[in-house]
Amino acid sequence: MSTSILLLLAGACIGSFLNVVVWRLPRQESVVWPGSHCPNCGHGVRWHDNIPVLGWIALTGRCRDCGWSIPIRYPLVELLSAGLWWTAAGAHGFNPATSAGLNLIAGVLLVSLLLPLTLIDLDHLWLPEPLCRAGVIAGLTASLIAASTLMTGGAALMLSHLLGASAALLVLEGLSALAEKALGQPALGLGDAKLAALGGAWLGLQGVAIAMLLAIVGGAVIGSLARISGRLGPREPFPFGPFIATGIWLVWLQGPNWWWQHWLALFG
Repeated sequence: MSTSILLLLAGACIGSFLNVVVWRLPRQESVVWPGSHCPNCGHGVRWHDNIPVLGWIALTGRCRDCGWSIPIRYPLVELLSAGLWWTAAGAHGFNPATSAGLNLIAGVLLVSLLLPLTLIDLDHLWLPEPLCRAGVIAGLTASLIAASTLMTGGAALMLSHLLGASAALLVLEGLSALAEKALGQPALGLGDAKLAALGGAWLGLQGVAIAMLLAIVGGAVIGSLARISGRLGPREPFPFGPFIATGIWLVWLQGPNWWWQHWLALFG
């Protein structure tokens, strides 16, 4: 079986688990116990109904026991997770000199952290601190492993990732405090700062700076369109986490140098 097919299948299965995480974590429920069950009637989901995407299709989008309509979001998240895992195969990752295998393993772990954070922020305007903290630790650990495999530049890579996590956290917390003082209400959540720190741990100082630049541009465009269309009020809360997560993943895919060169070419 080819690597691409394995990544798609594994990504879909992880996507199924992430659906559980996104539903249960905000409700402070265990993501492990009990097993998958219908939120409406509580009946356990049979193993053959729990197959990613295919199970939902076989059930025609309804619970086998009570007929509750299962949101189409569930199979869509599984498909999205599969696609993101597949894109990780060709990602730039830590460094051009880092092995493709290490970049792949790190990439699928990173995107499996970013996806639930994105969905929870969209649903609840909340970025769970335990998940962000785990992402920072995982990123620094993966960076250390990547640095140890390099013949030269390993210390510089690790230092960049330590500085990236620290600087991202401090800068965004500072901006959040200044914005709250100037506007009288929070403009950035502290969860955004912790997600940015996660990005710094995985991307390094230059990488997280470019990721944040992409997030700001994307957030400004989408936010402006939402306000023009009337979907977003002048002081209505706006989830910024999805834009940070997207920026992090885009930089992971191509590397900071690629983005910087194209940014210069765009304004050249």
